[in-house]
Amino acid sequence: MPRLNIIVLEQADDGVTYRYAMWADAPSARQSFYANPAAKSAWSGATTTDNTNLQSGAVVEKISTIKVTPGTTLGQIEAFLQSIWTAYQAQITASNPWVRYGSTWDGSTWTLTGVS
Repeated sequence: MPRLNIIVLEQADDGVTYRYAMWADAPSARQSFYANPAAKSAWSGATTTDNTNLQSGAVVEKISTIKVTPGTTLGQIEAFLQSIWTAYQAQITASNPWVRYGSTWDGSTWTLTGVS
């Protein structure tokens, strides 16, 4: 599991746009597909362990922005970001483009494999 789920990176000068990072837990069978030895969090406060988890594919990072309506309360922004993170984690958990990865055909027979 990631140490944190949402990290606010900055608030733009307009006062209503926020850039943030989300960390999601990658299913263990798919971590090798997310692995990137050069990965480093966009957040300067990430620990060595955080970056190691990103590099190994155990954790996936997504950077995005939101623009809120002027007057939106901090509580509303927090709730909105939490709902976005929940959807992101669900997407990482459910999406499996590698379900038939490694399946082969030798000219007469298919051998079906995949990653769960």
